[in-house]
Amino acid sequence: MIVRERMTKDPVTVSPDDTLAAAQAKMDAGGFRQVPVLTGEKLIGIVTDRDVRQHGRQMRITKVSEVMTGEVLTVTPRTSLDEAARILLKHKIGGLPVVAGEKLVGIITITDLLQAFVDLMTSLAKDTASP
Repeated sequence: MIVRERMTKDPVTVSPDDTLAAAQAKMDAGGFRQVPVLTGEKLIGIVTDRDVRQHGRQMRITKVSEVMTGEVLTVTPRTSLDEAARILLKHKIGGLPVVAGEKLVGIITITDLLQAFVDLMTSLAKDTASP
């Protein structure tokens, strides 16, 4: 299986000029823990719920650019799911932006990988239960 088959396409993003409060509102509304940071269509960073929590009282005035991680690990749509999982485990992160060239095309998260695992196990269980 490859990332393209399991990634969230066209993920919600923020700009570096957005406030942390705006980023948190998007994460809360979507039920996710990180959002890619774009300038135009170019990925320049990622901001997580942990980044936001660390600036609690200053969320309304602190810009995303001040706290985002700028050197972002990424994968391509053709990266295998096992390679994406290895990267997430090695770096102890919850998600990877998916890029084609310099354009953000998706995001793959721990949740996406767990769902793929559950689907695979369910499929295997059905195959072994069939007479």
